[in-house]
Amino acid sequence: MERIHYANDSLLTGHAIAKAVVDYAEALAKNNTSGSMEIPVRHEDGSLGRANLLLGPASQVVTETEESDLDDVVDDELVARLRALIGDLAPARPQGEPVSEQTDTRDYDDL
Repeated sequence: MERIHYANDSLLTGHAIAKAVVDYAEALAKNNTSGSMEIPVRHEDGSLGRANLLLGPASQVVTETEESDLDDVVDDELVARLRALIGDLAPARPQGEPVSEQTDTRDYDDL
């Protein structure tokens, strides 16, 4: 599970959902725009609920892993929709331009 810290509050949700939310917030900020979404969350009593987020260029969103005996919150359709929105916000590349793959060669054990 992942805890999203947002607007002086926090929400518990699934790992893939939290990652997609942060990635979407980044894409929105790079485009100086905003967007809203509804995500599934886990309440303190273990029940499932929904939360609405408004993300914009100045949003500060932090996630952290949280151990839980409860099942991870999963919403594959939401994650796919956010990934599509992120793709729509990406700068367009001319057709036929190859996508370069960058390899990170840093040794993180040395950091």
